[in-house]
Amino acid sequence: MAITEESVLEALRTVQDPELHQDLVSLGMIDDIAVDGTSVALTINLTTPACPLKGQIEGDVRRALGSALGVEQVAITFGSQVRGPQQEPLPGVKTLLAVGSGKGGVGKSTVAANLAASLALEGARVGLLDADIYGPSQTTMYGVSGQRLAADADKNILPLEGHGVRLVSIGNLVEDGQALTWRGPILHGTLTQLLQQTAWGELDYLVIDLPPGTGDVQLSLAQLVPLTGMVLVTTPQDVALADVRRAYTMARKTHVPVLGVIENMSYYQLPDGERDYIFGEGGADRWAEEERLPVLGHIPITRALRESGDQGVPLVVSDPDNASAVELRRAARMLAGQVSIQAMASLPVL
Repeated sequence: MAITEESVLEALRTVQDPELHQDLVSLGMIDDIAVDGTSVALTINLTTPACPLKGQIEGDVRRALGSALGVEQVAITFGSQVRGPQQEPLPGVKTLLAVGSGKGGVGKSTVAANLAASLALEGARVGLLDADIYGPSQTTMYGVSGQRLAADADKNILPLEGHGVRLVSIGNLVEDGQALTWRGPILHGTLTQLLQQTAWGELDYLVIDLPPGTGDVQLSLAQLVPLTGMVLVTTPQDVALADVRRAYTMARKTHVPVLGVIENMSYYQLPDGERDYIFGEGGADRWAEEERLPVLGHIPITRALRESGDQGVPLVVSDPDNASAVELRRAARMLAGQVSIQAMASLPVL
């Protein structure tokens, strides 16, 4: 029997996206099929360029076409189309991802900076909003300290750019070292302006670095825009977990989906290969299991991770083979997968 486009599609109905648990054809992920004898070329449009299971999908497609149709050669081109909620939370912005923690000092901003850079390295269009009004740090981590934000003819803020990420921070609107003593109404107005009066352009992901705690900025953000989801950052120790529980409770009360947990400062790699669990072991895993949340990554402590933040280049860019960078890249891919799952769950049942 001759191989046809129709028979290829029928064979691929047996291949499921391992995260979304629907077949690739029904998900609209198959495109540009070309058949030449026993050779088939096609495009697979992933739900995110940072798909963590790309290799598995490719293998499943090759096996399905070989076993069902006797295809001898398969040429696969990968594309991507990030799927967010049906209604964009901001014009041109498909998804809004908040990165939060219940307390300071757990490395939340470092994680947010590297998640944004990681998604950009995967080919996504990414923005980063530094919403830590009292303690903005992304200007330092992206090497744009001292630069000032400008506006276009319509008085929209023009983001700065660094390492493939569009960045807006209050740190680029005030003098270095200036202490901000703003209260609720001013904070709300400032956050509104940074979010809604910025010319973000077309973005797949807008990562929002929240301040620590559960205060005015978190409440304002939940009121202003529909967040696609939140990532919680913690260390393994009990005192950090007690605080991240409060952040989780606030997210639930404000109807913000929590997409997963990242355990930072998870361990220190000793020269002999052993791991020193400085802040305890398994804390985030135990809590995440209780709440049925995925653990997106365990980031080890490395000197390079600290140095990269001070030097203005995210570690995933400056030293991609570093153990912390590898785990941060993996966490970003896991997060992108959770966004796709969240987007599918929001679709109406037909």
